[in-house]
Amino acid sequence: MERRFLSAALVGALLVTGCSSAAESPPPAAPPAPPPTPTAPGFSVVATGDVLVHPALTEQAEADGKGKIDFRPQFAGVKPVVSGADLGLCHLEVPLAEPGGPYSGYPSFNAPPEIAEALKDTGYDACSTASNHTLDQGEDGVERTLDGLDAAGLKHTGSARSSKEAGTPLLLDAAGTKVGHVSFTFGFNGIELPDGKPWMSNTLDAADVLAAARKTREAGAEVVIASLHWGTEYRAEPTKEQTDLAKKLLKDDSIDLIIGHHAHVVQPFEKIGEKWVAYGLGNHIAKHSEPRGTTEEGVAARFHFTKDGGGWKVDRAEYVPTLVDLGPPIRLVDATTAASPRHQEALTRTDEVVLSRKAADHGLTRPGK
Repeated sequence: MERRFLSAALVGALLVTGCSSAAESPPPAAPPAPPPTPTAPGFSVVATGDVLVHPALTEQAEADGKGKIDFRPQFAGVKPVVSGADLGLCHLEVPLAEPGGPYSGYPSFNAPPEIAEALKDTGYDACSTASNHTLDQGEDGVERTLDGLDAAGLKHTGSARSSKEAGTPLLLDAAGTKVGHVSFTFGFNGIELPDGKPWMSNTLDAADVLAAARKTREAGAEVVIASLHWGTEYRAEPTKEQTDLAKKLLKDDSIDLIIGHHAHVVQPFEKIGEKWVAYGLGNHIAKHSEPRGTTEEGVAARFHFTKDGGGWKVDRAEYVPTLVDLGPPIRLVDATTAASPRHQEALTRTDEVVLSRKAADHGLTRPGK
């Protein structure tokens, strides 16, 4: 009605002035805007480095808990990064002790079970458990660790309490997408797997990793992430064994992403074909006596997967440098959110290492850079 009224008024005005109504007609209305393009389905995953519970971390947890053990304050600084992802993956490198201990550090770890509750509170959904310390406390340690993760509500892969459990693929939900997770380690510091129980922890072998990934696909996984405990301690450059294995695994359709652990220092990210490998995420939380500096630094790897006609792929790759601030108190922090000289040192060194294999040229970014 309003449009007709305006049109009549305009005609009357034109007749009075003697102007041609055809020459002065208002332009036609613009066509309606097209509906927004639907957002492609996708999900985000955050994975972090070694959770290595040295005695100093337990002492800090006891101080924070005021008579109890509470690791949550130590992780509070990275909770927004982890909990903000659709899927959070941690790497629990050490076995869990009985409640009340005894607890121990290197060379034979036995960590308070309260660490599992803190990891869950931080936003993790699952942990890889195959590492060179998996067998530090023998079969009992493996069972306690997985029992403790179950009690905290954390899924797990890499070690097992039975052959049936070892043969059951881990499927995780990430915003409605089924994501498979497999975990393997190069060895156990000279400790042998128990007789008749080779399934108790996965030993790193290319054929075995691929077999596990394919089985996980068959179980329904749309994306498969491999957590590999490999490399050389305190060495930022990946070994030839790491780079060769990464190429072999990522060439196969069954694996979409590799997340590395063990070196205790940050190692580079690299894009191989259309897939990513983070060779080493450094320590997530730890307190080594030596070397100091690099062993307090880590990275949260953040990848966003989307689906197109060719299947699932990473369309956004990021890294978030982290730092174990030794305080006191000891606190794990997002190094991009602070401006102290120590934080800047961590950022500078992490940038240099992570990007040393031309990852930035292939789209890897970090917040604030």
